[in-house]
Amino acid sequence: MTRSLVALFAIAAGSFATAVTLAATADTPAKSPLYGVTVPEGYRHWEFIAPAHETPPLDELRVVVGNDIAIKAYREGTLPFPDGSILVKLAWKHVQSKEFAPAFVPGAATTVQVMVKDSKKYAASGGWGFGRFVDGKPVDLAQHQTCLGCHKANVKDHDLVFTRYAP
Repeated sequence: MTRSLVALFAIAAGSFATAVTLAATADTPAKSPLYGVTVPEGYRHWEFIAPAHETPPLDELRVVVGNDIAIKAYREGTLPFPDGSILVKLAWKHVQSKEFAPAFVPGAATTVQVMVKDSKKYAASGGWGFGRFVDGKPVDLAQHQTCLGCHKANVKDHDLVFTRYAP
């Protein structure tokens, strides 16, 4: 069993090294202007944390997903979130279903918002780096500056995270 685990780890490490090399040669992803946060690769396959509904004027349906580190912290009730936690919020316009009038469905995509926990790199912002992207491009600096202020004003006692784990 131990040899199998060592072999599996060696294969995984080799695959990771190859992926890092390939990523380094690929086009550089867009970075948020203040924190240098990027949209994480593969985030659409991450585990669901919770939905949200924003009322007008935003009028959006939102879903928050997290990487394995964030999911584990949610399940165990860990606060503050550990370094390496990444949360991604996907947002769409809130549209009435054409097939079933009482239902609402996602319409046009509006933003992808990202929070990355790194208590050393982002010490000045409560340990979190923020990114807000529209069509894969970071929003302008003025809009981007609102992230930290809103999180500090409203959820400072929850490690600056609004979303709670859905039961």
